[in-house]
Amino acid sequence: MSKRVLITGGGSGIGKAMAQAFAVDGARIFVTDMDEAALAQCPNSWLKMTGDASDPEHMRAVFACISDEWDGIDVVCANAGIAGPTALVEDVEPEDFRRCVAVNLEGAFLAAKYAAPMMKAQKSGVILITSSNAGINGFPNRSPYSSAKWAVIGLMKTLAMELGPYGIRANAIAPGCVEGPRIDGVIAREAKAKGTTPEAIRAGYEAGVSMRSFVSAQDIANMAVFLASDGARLVSGQVIAVDGHTENPDPKV
Repeated sequence: MSKRVLITGGGSGIGKAMAQAFAVDGARIFVTDMDEAALAQCPNSWLKMTGDASDPEHMRAVFACISDEWDGIDVVCANAGIAGPTALVEDVEPEDFRRCVAVNLEGAFLAAKYAAPMMKAQKSGVILITSSNAGINGFPNRSPYSSAKWAVIGLMKTLAMELGPYGIRANAIAPGCVEGPRIDGVIAREAKAKGTTPEAIRAGYEAGVSMRSFVSAQDIANMAVFLASDGARLVSGQVIAVDGHTENPDPKV
C-alpha cells in the first residue's frame, strides 16, 4: 500500500523536492505552504492546503482533511521554516526572533501534536523534522534561526522516546547550505552586514565544508525517503547531517 505523506512547507525548495521524491517512490502526497502561487505549481494529484504551519487552526484543518481523505498518515515531514533575520543578537528585534521560532519550532510541534494520535492508533509512522547544521554548530548573526533549529532536535528526541513504544520513529535531518534562493538571500544579507561581497561569503562557507560544496534539495529529499523506508526501520532519535561535513561553522571572511 502506498505511503500517505504530509510535507509542510512543501510548495518549493526542500519541501517540494521531498514531495517529488516520495511521489516517485509511489506515495500519496499532501503539501502545505503559505505561498499559494507555489502550491498552484504543484501537481494536481497532490492534496494541497495554503496556510501557516505555526497556526494551530490551520494545522488542525490539515489533519482533519487527512483523516477524511486518507484515514491515517504514514510520514510527516515537518519542514516549514523561515530564515529569520541576519544580525548580531543585540540588533535582533524581539518580534523577529519570535516569528522565526514560531514557524521553525512551533510548526514542527503542531505537526507532531496532530500526527501522534493518528500514528498511535495505527501503531506505526515516521516523523521527520528539518533542522540544520546551524542546529548542531550554532550560526553567528543568525541567533533566532540557530535557536529554533537546536530546539527542534530536542523536540525530535523527545518524540522518539514518547512514540517509540507505539512503533513510531522520529528523526531530524540537518542540511548544510542548500543551493537556492533562500541561501542566496542569507549570503547577500551577511555580505552586507560584514561589508564584503556575496562571492566572498559563499567561498567562506564552502571552505568550511570538508567536501567544499553546497548541497541540493534533492540530497535532502533522498535522505527523507530513506529514513521513512523499512531500510531505516530501527533508526530513531537521530540527527542526520546532509552537509558534506561541516568543519568550521564560522569561517572568517
